[in-house]
Amino acid sequence: MVIINETTQKLELEYPCKWCYKVVAYERAGIEIAAMEIIGERSYSLNPSNVSKGGKYISMNLELLVHNEDERTYFYETLKAHPHIKMVL
Repeated sequence: MVIINETTQKLELEYPCKWCYKVVAYERAGIEIAAMEIIGERSYSLNPSNVSKGGKYISMNLELLVHNEDERTYFYETLKAHPHIKMVL
């Protein structure tokens, strides 16, 4: 469940929860490699999302169960820093 606090507009989540990252890269293989290296043996799903208008970038939805905010942030930051990844949303 997602609750937005009206006074601070901070996102409050109940953990554990499924979280979806939109991962952008130059090619699908780069996203697949990054996911395997970062997430490892944990269960996750990786599904095609979009290809940029010019065909230069591809995005995929990476969904997995996160157990707390630190873990959710860790996966975001680690994916973002991976050399095969252009951007994470």
